[in-house]
Amino acid sequence: MKIKAVVETGIYVDDLQGAETFYRTVLGLPVIVKEPGRAVFFQVGESSVLLAFLAETTLKGDHLPSHGATGPGHFALGIEAEELDAWRKLLQDHGVTIEKEVEWPRGGKSLYFRDPAGNSVELVTPGVWGLPSGW
Repeated sequence: MKIKAVVETGIYVDDLQGAETFYRTVLGLPVIVKEPGRAVFFQVGESSVLLAFLAETTLKGDHLPSHGATGPGHFALGIEAEELDAWRKLLQDHGVTIEKEVEWPRGGKSLYFRDPAGNSVELVTPGVWGLPSGW
């Protein structure tokens, strides 16, 4: 037996509409589920889901175990290497500040920026980890 993938990544936000607007409009992620007052879920690529939760709601627990976090989280989204400049421009055109750009020893590159809730979002090109999948 072995784990095959990270299927869901959860982040915590303080404004669901702000999160939806940012991830749908700026990053182009399709919304696949909305739970008013609780969460909005986005499709990422063909096999992953980004879950944006209101921590104050999910900490209460209901049909699922309680969960939540305080403070900014971090996650990375994979992009094609040849699209890095276009992503940089798109972010800048939307007024998103790029906090840092990194060229990694194994060959990948990263752009770091914040979402409206302060989470650290990273766009990474293949080669960052040297994984068999290319990442």
